[in-house]
Amino acid sequence: MRTVTLALLAACAGIALYSIMDAVMKGLSLGIGAYAAIFWRLVAGVMIMTPLFVATRQRMPSAQVLGIHAIRSAVIAVMAIGFFWGIARVPLAEAIALTFIAPLIALGLAALVLHEKIGPRSILGSLLGLAGVAIILAGQLGAPHRPDSALGMLAILTSAVFYAVNLVIARHQAQHAGPIEIAFFQNWIILALFALPAPWLLQLPAPGQWPLVGLSAALAIVSLMLLSWAYARAEAQILLTVEYTAFIWAAIMGWLFFREPLTAVTVAGTLLIVAGCWMAARGQPAPAEHVEPALS
Repeated sequence: MRTVTLALLAACAGIALYSIMDAVMKGLSLGIGAYAAIFWRLVAGVMIMTPLFVATRQRMPSAQVLGIHAIRSAVIAVMAIGFFWGIARVPLAEAIALTFIAPLIALGLAALVLHEKIGPRSILGSLLGLAGVAIILAGQLGAPHRPDSALGMLAILTSAVFYAVNLVIARHQAQHAGPIEIAFFQNWIILALFALPAPWLLQLPAPGQWPLVGLSAALAIVSLMLLSWAYARAEAQILLTVEYTAFIWAAIMGWLFFREPLTAVTVAGTLLIVAGCWMAARGQPAPAEHVEPALS
């Protein structure tokens, strides 16, 4: 049970850092576009992870594990461009709320692909969390939006579907590879995919934006490593509802950096989301069998 608790704490920290990274990336996406923001973040990520991968003497993965890295990276590439393009057109908290269809999709995928038994607490917790999201979205209906916000919402919903697939693959991947290996190959593979249209789409950040590029890469890497560590030690159904805490951070970041209002409706919704996470996690047993990732 202690291992599951630590995994939950690591997942919460990973989600918090990833949410802060979302805010940094929204600022970059508004300045240079989503594609360029992601591309340069990946370049910075490769510059961070390559020396770390070499210094820690990581072993090269088998062809099977390399295939898992490639599949998840391709899924994340689609997920990322849809999400960051969308948040440049939709308020950050509202965008995060839209992605909360992902845990429900992922719960079904976890049962189908990973053969995990979905407990009643996980189902009730997810529904309670979604009720909180519904309240928040209802409060956002009257808020002003950009003319292309509908396309932004569609992009985010598409991203959420890919995110659900990513969450399930993450559990499988974390059982075969350590956090450093996962972060190293993910940054390189996605960068290779994003390099294909670079001659036509890429632009340089302004001098003052480079620190934000480096910050976003560092936040993404630490978040990925924390989440990889967590998914190696707890079942997907236990960790999926932790995703709902992202809304709390998104609301805070949106208010601090983009002056997006934080209303009483938003607070009420987030309380339901936290309650849903607590219900899903409380009393969940640790997995009967567990495969530790290689960290050497």
